[in-house]
Amino acid sequence: MNTTTPATPKRKGPMHWLKEAAIVLVMWFMISGAVDLWRTQGMPETAIPDGVLQTIDGESVDLIAMSQDKPVLVYFWATWCGACKFVTPTVNWMSEHYEVVSIALTSGENRRLKAYLNSHDYPFRVVNDAKGQLGRTWGISATPTIVVLKDGQIQSATTGITTLPGLWLRLLLT
Repeated sequence: MNTTTPATPKRKGPMHWLKEAAIVLVMWFMISGAVDLWRTQGMPETAIPDGVLQTIDGESVDLIAMSQDKPVLVYFWATWCGACKFVTPTVNWMSEHYEVVSIALTSGENRRLKAYLNSHDYPFRVVNDAKGQLGRTWGISATPTIVVLKDGQIQSATTGITTLPGLWLRLLLT
């Protein structure tokens, strides 16, 4: 008859869980970066399409000129985009501290866009790309897409859900 008691499993300490968390974090950054690279492969490498854009309020916007003094955040989104509902409040907050120009892709007429923006209290500039032509020119393949411009050049681009710290860091690093 065996009288030894079974060994109790060894309890994992905080260092084990820190190591596990670090591994998951590194994997998340690698996968997220790979997805960004894949989704933004059709975008211009550095130079942006030239031209002056018109906002839904009739304001002329020259992204190249705007980005000469400080970074400009260009936000490609749509009213029908589910992920944009999470990202747009972050972009709205950023618009209080940085220049933001948003481009609404295939989201309807100006009147509809203005109603949407007013109902959500979003004051940032909006260019209506009703037929998606501007999005195609920029090589946008997913919404939301956020591009950071400096001196008329693309410094950073990301797609999908973006956090406030991540977006803020992208702007600081330009």
